[in-house]
Amino acid sequence: MRRILRDYASVSLNAADLAGRLDFGDVFGREGPVHIEVGAGKGTFLLNQARRDGQANFVGIERARKYYRYAVDRIGRWDLGNVRIIRTDAASFIAEHVADESVDCFHIYFPDPWPKKRHHKRRFVSPANMEELLRCLKSGGQIRIATDHGEYFEVMQEVIGAFGDKLEKIDFAPTADAGPEEITGTNYERKYIKDKRQIHTIAVRKV
Repeated sequence: MRRILRDYASVSLNAADLAGRLDFGDVFGREGPVHIEVGAGKGTFLLNQARRDGQANFVGIERARKYYRYAVDRIGRWDLGNVRIIRTDAASFIAEHVADESVDCFHIYFPDPWPKKRHHKRRFVSPANMEELLRCLKSGGQIRIATDHGEYFEVMQEVIGAFGDKLEKIDFAPTADAGPEEITGTNYERKYIKDKRQIHTIAVRKV
């Protein structure tokens, strides 16, 4: 029997309703550390991390409608009050609606590598987007990235390296629900490990 996906108003944010920079205290009805996942997929990371870290507030951004609907339904069924998910373009959302120094951590796990050269401009990890992430991060805030794409990872390192005066590399600690051979515990990572692909990670902290 096909699963019926429900919308949960307590979980989903409507991009059309947003105006200006968000106050995450108002969004969640409480204060707390703010984590934003770029490309939430089906919500595996958000679900597991939010269950383990009830004091933090999590925002998931997902552009694909089918994954967004699945993630909202999944989080809603667990009745987690510390997760919100929005269907929109991540770069635009961050630039237009995330306030300065309001985020404790950005999670970017297995972003679309856009492998064709003519599509490279669509990649999320870019100098312009890195400027925005830095603007939004609190002092000491982190950016955590994982990818299976070697060439894209080299680009990521170059982009981050250009901000060496503002970012320092730190160890990439596995997420709360990562298995023995895993780092992020996401669906994509589990698929890539099964395919024996190498997983590349980088974590940095705003100084």
